[in-house]
Amino acid sequence: MDLGLKEARVLVTGGASNIGRGIVHGFAAEGSRIVIADIDEDQAERVKTEALARGAAAVEVVAGDLTREGEAQRAVDAAVSSWGGLDALVNNAGWSTPGFVAKNRDRDNWQRTVEINFYTAIAATQAALDPMREQGSGSLVFVASEAAFGQIRQGVYGATKAAVVAFARTTAREHGRHGIRSNIVCPGLVVPEGPEAVGANSLWSVGKDNVFTDDQAQYLLKDTPMGSLTTAEDVANAVLWLSSARAARQVTGQLFSVSGGYTMP
Repeated sequence: MDLGLKEARVLVTGGASNIGRGIVHGFAAEGSRIVIADIDEDQAERVKTEALARGAAAVEVVAGDLTREGEAQRAVDAAVSSWGGLDALVNNAGWSTPGFVAKNRDRDNWQRTVEINFYTAIAATQAALDPMREQGSGSLVFVASEAAFGQIRQGVYGATKAAVVAFARTTAREHGRHGIRSNIVCPGLVVPEGPEAVGANSLWSVGKDNVFTDDQAQYLLKDTPMGSLTTAEDVANAVLWLSSARAARQVTGQLFSVSGGYTMP
């Protein structure tokens, strides 16, 4: 099916590593025009090269910390100034350091987790709403997590992702009348496909086994009906479908688990 995303104007936050990189690759294969907003400029430039090789019509990199005032607006402005509008925003920027509720007492860690996972989604969404309202259409896709439903060692992280779900659904209710759709994708565990898939600022940069060991993955797979881990491409396919006004015209305020059935919300 032709998703109608050729020449679509797209912004992907956190688009340089792992899931974000996979989403950028997906839009590139559709021939979209893409802004990659990421704190890691070097990795973002590498993904830009990859995206152009995969068929992207154009790619811009906006390097910066999206938790800082004005950075999300700058990323949206890059699309609007270059291409005259914004058709799809993917709020993908995220960060996590696992820890048990009783032991994770680092308030600075909590604050940083909230700022990256939730503040960036608020700021980017608010910046995107003006051009989308002006053109009378647009898609917002929020990348949340299975942790939003309660997972061991993911208390603070999961709480921020649950907040993202509520925010996305409120946005859907408030802005459907402007032709703007807002949906959520909750990935299962996505292990980077290789060292080229992550940059120095990625939570995976410390090495896979320091984030999620093979034994932990096997334990997770025991409760996964499909019996396999989620890939960045799996997530990208869901994001692209939701971003398509042709394929998902009447879909808004919905949550999709892309986890092989690990959760069924």
